[in-house]
Amino acid sequence: MPRFRSTLLAAVLLAATTLAGAAPQYVEVGTALPRFHLLKEGSHRYLRYLRSAEGNMAVDIWQRDIHFDGKRMQIRQRWDAVGKAHSVKRLESTFETATFRPLTHVRITEKDGRKTVEGFTFAADRITGMAELQDNAQKNLAVESKEPAFNFETDMELLQALPLAEGYEAQLVFYHAGGSAAPARYTFRVAGSEAIAGPAGPVDCWIVTTDYNQPGSVSKFWYAKGTQLMVRQESTLPDGRTLVKTLLN
Repeated sequence: MPRFRSTLLAAVLLAATTLAGAAPQYVEVGTALPRFHLLKEGSHRYLRYLRSAEGNMAVDIWQRDIHFDGKRMQIRQRWDAVGKAHSVKRLESTFETATFRPLTHVRITEKDGRKTVEGFTFAADRITGMAELQDNAQKNLAVESKEPAFNFETDMELLQALPLAEGYEAQLVFYHAGGSAAPARYTFRVAGSEAIAGPAGPVDCWIVTTDYNQPGSVSKFWYAKGTQLMVRQESTLPDGRTLVKTLLN
């Protein structure tokens, strides 16, 4: 009996060590995502605000819409700024259904009477400006990517389609279209779980964290365990303030 217990204990310790040292799962662009079915057609709105020792300051209302059209999925986003300075930003992105492989991405920003149009096409080895898009300020863009990249401006829904669970880690290649940073791998970890307030009451959530490849910084996401819809996100900014995104409906 003592020998059996010691063998069992050794097996448990080995399993725990293996789990703790397991490498993040690389999510390759173009492969079917295990929980893609959790993405549903419809709209969700979030309030974005800045939190500091002095109080809270509203930034904007953020709407995200999902639509399916055959083998393609479309995600539309809109930010309406809060306050005297009127500004609106709209994004329209298309993807391959089931894999979330990005196809096109259009960004339109209107601020202080000025309109800026940016459009991009994603391919396996590069991201380029859409030459056929009228007034495209990014038509000459050509960024090479050593690995196929996901669209960084739709990471919220992409994480929703992953198999979130205790101890799960995912490594994904992201690119923010038109940004200064090159396509790169980022790691997202399920750090635990917590029940937090939601629009209709408490929501049991997975806590997902990342440092966006900036050691020392931490962004936290709360994803509802049932739907894997993002309920909240908090990111600490370089100036010490915290950017909060919280689900309204």
